[in-house]
Amino acid sequence: MILKELQLLTPELSLLVFALLVIMLDLFIKQKKVLVVVSIAGILVSAGFTLSLWGIHATDILYAMLSVDQYALLFKLIFLVAAGLVILASQDYISKFAQFQSEYYALVLISALGMMLMAAAQDLIAVYVSLELSSISLYVLASFLKDQKSTEAGLKYLLLGAVSSAVLLYGMALVFGLTGHTCMPCIADSLKGMPISNIMQSPALLMGLILIVAGFGFKIASVPFQMWVPDVYEGAPTPVTAYLSVASKAAGFAVILRVLFVVFGATAWLSQDWGLLIAVLSAITMMVGNVVALSQSNIKRMFGYSSIAQAGYLMVGLAAVGMAAGSDALGRSGLLFFLMSYTFTNLGAFIAIIAISNKLNSDQIEDYTGMSKRAPLLAIALTLCLVSLTGLPPTAGLIAKIYIFNGAVNHGLLWLVIIAVINSVISAFYYFRIVKVMWMGAPASEEKVPSTWALRVALSLCCLFVLLLGVLPAGFMGIAQAAVKIFTGS
Repeated sequence: MILKELQLLTPELSLLVFALLVIMLDLFIKQKKVLVVVSIAGILVSAGFTLSLWGIHATDILYAMLSVDQYALLFKLIFLVAAGLVILASQDYISKFAQFQSEYYALVLISALGMMLMAAAQDLIAVYVSLELSSISLYVLASFLKDQKSTEAGLKYLLLGAVSSAVLLYGMALVFGLTGHTCMPCIADSLKGMPISNIMQSPALLMGLILIVAGFGFKIASVPFQMWVPDVYEGAPTPVTAYLSVASKAAGFAVILRVLFVVFGATAWLSQDWGLLIAVLSAITMMVGNVVALSQSNIKRMFGYSSIAQAGYLMVGLAAVGMAAGSDALGRSGLLFFLMSYTFTNLGAFIAIIAISNKLNSDQIEDYTGMSKRAPLLAIALTLCLVSLTGLPPTAGLIAKIYIFNGAVNHGLLWLVIIAVINSVISAFYYFRIVKVMWMGAPASEEKVPSTWALRVALSLCCLFVLLLGVLPAGFMGIAQAAVKIFTGS
């Protein structure tokens, strides 16, 4: 039995082995490029083990602390893809902390390991432990430049992250105190067995739900828990900012969907209650993110507020899942499709920014003037990703928003979709301001912007999938639908 469980944990165990191997190799080798190869090899091996488990019947391991199912496996692949692309793109940036390359690669791998465990966790204790494993690695990565801005970013991320972890843990403690369980299905069974009157008269349960949503709200950068995002995004190394913007957000949604659906989706009325709560937060989050982004002159801060707005769009799908009260698999698969789309789109944008900002030594949007003449391929790639973030054809962003908005309309959230569409129009102003600057302005210099082959490979893959998800979405949607079958029992 133990051997079988270890076989099911091979994606995580292999990634841990390669993370340790990277640290050990650094002690004995002088050619640091080997560390990149070993890190990418670790990601490929872990991804291979993950793919080999695809199609497996949902299995609980480690005393039902973790679940090996297609939902968790899909998110594991998303985290591995994000980590791999970030490591490749980092080759244009690594000179800024050349003495700490092994630590950087190892921390990226360990944070991905924590996120993989988060996606598989079906016990509140496992959720918390895996969340901290991922978060502590990210706190260190955010301060990796060791300058004033980076140190400030890491410190703010650490302090606010500690507060959010305490809030989340207290919410979990209240739920445990009410039900006597930390296992998610066990908590759900306890809630099903309680009369509605008992639940309504128990402020501990409602407070527990609110605190859990608040704790995860920090992870996904939802209002009013978004205050850390712009400062951390601006101060952190650009590859780390890219990683935070997609992998950390995907991990937050992976665990919050499982917790809310499995635990608080046990009864229809309770599911609709948290669905309405998420809908209200979604509307506020979209509005705050987009409106504040309009006034930003720093491209990383602008993408920070853009990330907040994108979290609001994702929460539209999450709210639709709650309002459907477990009857709509399309809403859940649409949310997963949006996360796949967002991963490639935002990573593609940040990879282009890594190359450009590294040459300019500036993150000011005005310094991107005339970039189409200095780096036409980078400008085309960044434009494509900005078009996708806006939600225009023929990109993944349009299809993702169609799926999300369709699910919301079908479950009585037309008002929320109208707000989301208005916010999409607002976002076009600041996204296309960058496009205008790159293509219509005169460059300050004719000097070309160089980039490594590794960065070009990572950027090409992102752009390819942005187009594939937009033009041929059916196959990817099928993968998302297969992943959410665990919530329907089919």
